[in-house]
Amino acid sequence: MKWQGRRGSRNIEDRRGRSGTARTVGGVGGIGLLLILGIGWLLGIDTSALVGPAGQGNPGTTGGYTGSAEEEAAAQFVSVVLADTEQVWSHIFETQVGTPYQPPVLVLFSGVTQSPCGNASGATGPFYCPVDQKAYLDTAFFAELRDRFGASGDFAAAYVVAHEIAHHVQNELGILSQANQIRAQVSQAESNAISVRIELQADCYSGVWARAAHEQLGTLERGDLQEALVAAREIGDDTLQREAGRVPRPHTFTHGTSEQRQRWFAIGVETGDLTACDTFGTDRL
Repeated sequence: MKWQGRRGSRNIEDRRGRSGTARTVGGVGGIGLLLILGIGWLLGIDTSALVGPAGQGNPGTTGGYTGSAEEEAAAQFVSVVLADTEQVWSHIFETQVGTPYQPPVLVLFSGVTQSPCGNASGATGPFYCPVDQKAYLDTAFFAELRDRFGASGDFAAAYVVAHEIAHHVQNELGILSQANQIRAQVSQAESNAISVRIELQADCYSGVWARAAHEQLGTLERGDLQEALVAAREIGDDTLQREAGRVPRPHTFTHGTSEQRQRWFAIGVETGDLTACDTFGTDRL
């Protein structure tokens, strides 16, 4: 991916190097953490009190923190990818949705931080919180993506960022609020099934972004899409459960199988069309 020396985003809230304890909500981690406080959100409860001093900051601030060369490169990379999503999604909303796109803030942190959706840490992985409309990312996750999951390459990392921003796109389109309402009224297994559809749609939207980024910015290089597909495969629910020594249990899936995640990303790339990403309107995921 061609990213060095390119414009970064101003919508970065840099909390790296800050200390502070965070409240854990429900003990649930992973990208699916985006809906942890859905019920409170639906009821209009002010959850800002969950964010203490360690969770405060302004977009674009760095707090004077300087990490290792690898960490600083990762932070700059995230900033560039985020800027790309802002430009690309603004164009997609203009041409396919007909409304302006309001970009989210992306919070960079190291170790642990707080969000209205609960504790953010390296253990939870990247996630999007619809309450404050921010994506949360510990840049150390990229090393874990490479070393633990075997998904190397800068576009594998870009796919992770694009996936979380895709959740913000869902929020802008009103999809997350509708899904929250349903999930709050059904069984755990049914809630998990809805979560899978949310995540697969985000994968598809990530593919739509990847295609548009190449068409508009010319940033993709040979092998980039394959890197994203490898990342999608390695973080499929069935693959993760097998690697943990367990037999895959579909009713516990929250993100989709490796095959599903790859296929929906590919659908987004092939079509470039948001309407093709309707994971809620199909019987075949």
